Amino acid sequence: MEEKSYALLESINCPDDLKKLKTDDLISVCSELRDFIIDEVSHNPGHFGASLGVVELTVALHYAFKTPYDNLIWDVGHQAYGHKILTGRRDQFYSNRKFKGISGFPKMSESEYDAFGTGHSSTSISAALGMAVAADRKNETDRQTVAIIGDGALTGGMAFEGLNNAGIERSNILVILNDNNMAIDPSRGAIKEYLLDITTSRSYNRFRDDTWKILGKLSKIGPGTRRLVQTLENAIKHMILKQSNLFESMNFRYFGPVDGHDVIHLTKILADLKNIRGPKLLHVVTKKGKGFKQAEINQTAFHAPGLFDKRTGELIKSEKKDVPPKFQDVFGYTLLELAEKNDKIVGVTPAMPSGSSLNIMMKKMPERTFDVGIAEQHAVTFSAGMAAQGLIPFCNIYSSFIQRAYDQVIHDVALQKLPVVFCLDRAGLVGSDGPTHHGAFDLSFFRLVPNLTIASPMDEIELRNMMFTAQLQNQGPFVIRYPRGNGIHLDWKKPFMEISVGKGRLLREGKKIAVLSIGTTGILVSTALDKLAEENIHPAHYDLRFLKPLDEKLLQDIFQQYDHIITVEDASILGGFGSAVIEAKETFKASCTVKRMGIPDEFIEHGTQNELYELCGYNSESIANTIRSLV
Repeated sequence: MEEKSYALLESINCPDDLKKLKTDDLISVCSELRDFIIDEVSHNPGHFGASLGVVELTVALHYAFKTPYDNLIWDVGHQAYGHKILTGRRDQFYSNRKFKGISGFPKMSESEYDAFGTGHSSTSISAALGMAVAADRKNETDRQTVAIIGDGALTGGMAFEGLNNAGIERSNILVILNDNNMAIDPSRGAIKEYLLDITTSRSYNRFRDDTWKILGKLSKIGPGTRRLVQTLENAIKHMILKQSNLFESMNFRYFGPVDGHDVIHLTKILADLKNIRGPKLLHVVTKKGKGFKQAEINQTAFHAPGLFDKRTGELIKSEKKDVPPKFQDVFGYTLLELAEKNDKIVGVTPAMPSGSSLNIMMKKMPERTFDVGIAEQHAVTFSAGMAAQGLIPFCNIYSSFIQRAYDQVIHDVALQKLPVVFCLDRAGLVGSDGPTHHGAFDLSFFRLVPNLTIASPMDEIELRNMMFTAQLQNQGPFVIRYPRGNGIHLDWKKPFMEISVGKGRLLREGKKIAVLSIGTTGILVSTALDKLAEENIHPAHYDLRFLKPLDEKLLQDIFQQYDHIITVEDASILGGFGSAVIEAKETFKASCTVKRMGIPDEFIEHGTQNELYELCGYNSESIANTIRSLV
């Protein structure tokens, strides 16, 4: 792939510059914008395929609408790279997702063009409706509000809550459905099949094109004629598709499907839709990864591919050999191993089979694995239903996404003491995805829920054993949280050993000072203590392993033996592991001091995990310095 010229793109520093171009020039702008994204993301990894798929739509939106006065809300934000580049951040795009650089998601504090922050899916319609209602209240009748939502995000119940409310509010809102039949993995469910029926019906699409032409001619006659034709149109749609239009049944004017890669046509349609009041939905068909062959072919891998060769499309793997496995892969292989021995085990994930590695079991046991789409609340209660009938569901949800199903965990699982095993991937600071994806709060908000067992493994071997232990228990829900990234062991596939629930362990003996860790922060502590040993400083190190039930007998012994206690957790220090230790200290009326180390009471920006550990003050060096201050 030869080096590209960005003559037009470099002249665009804001959407007003884009509007100075002729409509025909937009095709070249799209070509340059797509090449720019390919060039940048190939060596600075980020979300790739989704943004390539909406290049034409992005250009058309900023050409047709008056941003930032008109509000564009990009659902999830994976598709917003082109938007960022066209809105004054082209020259900063090299810093995308890097520490102190621009965010990989829309962020209100970053730009006036980012109308609403979006990192989790299915939120755009509700936010857009709120903005449209606010515009009505302020009598801003000319302000347009647009939500751009992917078909995968429509499986999230909140999207339908927004559609349902918008249909009765009758506010001036445009929902653009970016239909590419993909979330990260292929979309699943009845909604996907419904949209597929619409996009593949030749009869309907021929009729739609003819009807649009008729409407264009008859609209000149008068509004009564137009309404008559629209009524006829809806009736014929019903006949051809053999079902009513879902969106029109919710009081949305439905337009489409239209080609999402025809920028000229998109621009004209959007300009026309601006003049139609009330709730509208434009169904746009796109191809994820459009314009980069390998991304079009392997859409899941190129959702966020890491480094790749922009000429060949070859993914650039690390040259390091004998690298320990990722925690997610240990989960995936271990679950399959357990399921082969226990036919009650099933796997559930909300649209993340690849991200969670549930796809490993899915390939071997498709009838026992369930990708329920982007629907975390449903995933939890669906798991509860299976557990109520004697199955053992392993429900794998990213830590930041389980926040969306908090009530279901409490009401449908914990209250009924159902044996659902929650495996929370990406717990703690996850790195470049930033504050919308950090799993900072799970220890704090789950600790207060009765009937939960909460565990966090220090390494991959412990993860295996905790999973093994969880499926042996029938005492209620069992939460296992583990981080993003690689472990520390090459030889990790050890024979299973049952762990005594609620029991911690001594890893290193010491004097006066004891460091208490939970989860993989124990590795950071071990590294710090190895350095301190060279200085003849020897604190003790305990791995508590369980936040709930807490090993109070072990803690009582620790309080009696040591003058100073340091707790370390890859989670919020408010209400979490350190807080539990302090509460236990007060219960036992111990005289030792307790110093907590973890994520402070603030939202942490994006960067590498090591950069963020240092920022939050619990990397190995910070731990060592804290110990030195107490010697």
